[in-house]
Amino acid sequence: MRYNQGMPARDIYHAVVRNALIKDGWTITQDPLPLKWGKKDMFVDLGAERLLAAEKGEQKIAVEIKSFRSISEMKDLEQAVGQFLIYRSVLAQREPNRVLYLAVPQDVVEDVFQEPLGQLLIGSAAIRVIGFEPTREEVVTWIP
Repeated sequence: MRYNQGMPARDIYHAVVRNALIKDGWTITQDPLPLKWGKKDMFVDLGAERLLAAEKGEQKIAVEIKSFRSISEMKDLEQAVGQFLIYRSVLAQREPNRVLYLAVPQDVVEDVFQEPLGQLLIGSAAIRVIGFEPTREEVVTWIP
């Protein structure tokens, strides 16, 4: 028997990342950003956009937030990357102009994404990362 779980629980850093993006000049347009593919409903944590004055256009992003707080850093990484790849595949079909980012605390950027495995994922799997400082609610790093 299959069941519909509805919207997933929010990450502990949801409000922090939301505030950090707003401070960084983004407008939150969806919280969460709903995606549907076939019979599957998915929810990316945030949808945001900002105007690009020079190009007279707008930049749209989707942000999936992960805290990396379990006992296993590898399990956290596997889950985050798997979810990122699923969402990116659906977004590419549904909203090809929206770029997906994985938002993680800055210490995770330094501990996981600066290591060889993290660098491999950024390079070969094109994982885009936002590093944020939880206590200051600020974006620190953008890894395109």
